[in-house]
Order: sequence, then structure tokens, then C-alpha cells
Amino acid sequence: QVQLVESGGGLVQAGGSLTLSCAVSGCTFSINAAGWYRQAPGKQRELVAALTPSGRTTYADSVRGRFTISRDNAKNTVYLQMNRLKPEDTAVYYCNAQGTEGWVSGTYYYSPGAYWGQGTQVTVSS
Repeated sequence: QVQLVESGGGLVQAGGSLTLSCAVSGCTFSINAAGWYRQAPGKQRELVAALTPSGRTTYADSVRGRFTISRDNAKNTVYLQMNRLKPEDTAVYYCNAQGTEGWVSGTYYYSPGAYWGQGTQVTVSS
């Protein structure tokens, strides 16, 4: 049974930093894609950053240049380094594995896989 467990969330002041971790266990296959999503109250879940099957790294426009996604294959862990945090980054952050990617009418897409973590709350105060 595949399990994804997030950690590292918390309360931070605007301009501060946090690092989220996602530990993956129970896999009998290689994780070829991993991503972070977030959901703020009253809003839809959105992609924050992903490491895609083709090796691409993709970011939401709102976090590009401030957030960095990375992975440690030896530890089966995916990270999200978040710098210069803003109040609008406040959300529950979810780890996801085995997403897919492709192109439709010239537009690139990345879709989440079937495996989700339970989420970790990030709150940024102004």
C-alpha cells in the first residue's frame, strides 16, 4: 500500500521560509513523478510544483522563483522549499505521486496521479 506522509507545515510570518517534506513508502515501483498541490479555503486544489515523468520541473506562476521542488531518491522523499512566503500562500499543501503529462493543442499539461498525502497546513501571517 503506497503511503505519502507530509510534514513541515506551520505558521510563519510573511517573508519567511518553510520546507515541506513528503515521505513515500510502500511502493513496489519507481516513483517517476511527484508534485505538490495546495487548497485554500473556498478555492479549488491547484498545482504548485511538480517533477514530471519526462524530467521537467513545472511551477505555478504564483510561486515561480520563490518555491523549489526537489527529491531524494535514496530517502524516497520529495521536498518543497518555500521562500519569501506571502499570506496568499496560506493553504493545505498536499503531496501527490505518479502524475502524468502531455500536450493538448500545443498546451502542456500535468495531471495528478492516484496517490495523495493527508495534507499539511501552511499559514502565512501578514
